[in-house]
Amino acid sequence: MKLSKLASAGFGLLLGLGVLTVGTEEAEAATNFQMPFPCGQTWQGQTRSGHSPQNAVDLNRANDYGDTVVASASGTVSRVANEGNTSYGRWIEIDHGGGWTTRYAHLSVQRVPVGENVAQGETIGDVGNSGGSTGSHLHFEERYNGSAQRIDWNGSRIHYFGSRDYTSRNCGGGGNPYTAGEVCGDGYEQIDSHALGSAARIHLMYNSSNGKNCVVTLKTSDIGTATSTSAFLEVAGGSRSTDSGNYGYYAGPVREYAPGTCVQWGGSAGSESYTSPFEHCG
Repeated sequence: MKLSKLASAGFGLLLGLGVLTVGTEEAEAATNFQMPFPCGQTWQGQTRSGHSPQNAVDLNRANDYGDTVVASASGTVSRVANEGNTSYGRWIEIDHGGGWTTRYAHLSVQRVPVGENVAQGETIGDVGNSGGSTGSHLHFEERYNGSAQRIDWNGSRIHYFGSRDYTSRNCGGGGNPYTAGEVCGDGYEQIDSHALGSAARIHLMYNSSNGKNCVVTLKTSDIGTATSTSAFLEVAGGSRSTDSGNYGYYAGPVREYAPGTCVQWGGSAGSESYTSPFEHCG
């Protein structure tokens, strides 16, 4: 796919939004938001005075259509909507409590229903070009009591107004010193992930240079203590490969050659487990 342009069209259904100034107590209570992309990915963010709402950011990188969008912070999915060819197009809102919400717009796929509890870093959708958009990208907002605020990631304010590159620190929390990219090795990028409650997060990675998928289950609790943990990967038409044992930090990596082939992936940590459908077939 070619590099997509950032959308410049305003949102017809979202006119007249004011800017709320958050007081000191509310600001201190704000959620520790992270970038809405998997750990380690670098995206260009654009802010502009003519954006609607003005404090939103558009995020873009090369060949980004279909890339994974993750929750900026933990919360409950409060809206999953489709505005058709106008405004946000396919979009999701997450309620983080205390008056704070985030919005993720122009999605190609929405992967969570209203009412689902999501962890920080959990996959919620795919980057797209739906609604009033002129090219694939993610439109992202942080809102307080319904009004869009200037955006903070990892405790730092993003640049207003103009473009900057940002690298995601949305690494699932829990104090694990390892990342899925480090465990799988050079050349692997995350394409999906799933939280196992507060116990762990399973990561599905892919290396386009060698055609291999990689699954890692990173612990997010009991770090450094050996507990039952597993990771598995099954290529459609093949047998399942599993790594399981009592591990202090992670299970895996489990790697299999699977270019253009559907895979089933998952794992467990303690009593929590996850098995995906056969997916990611491209």
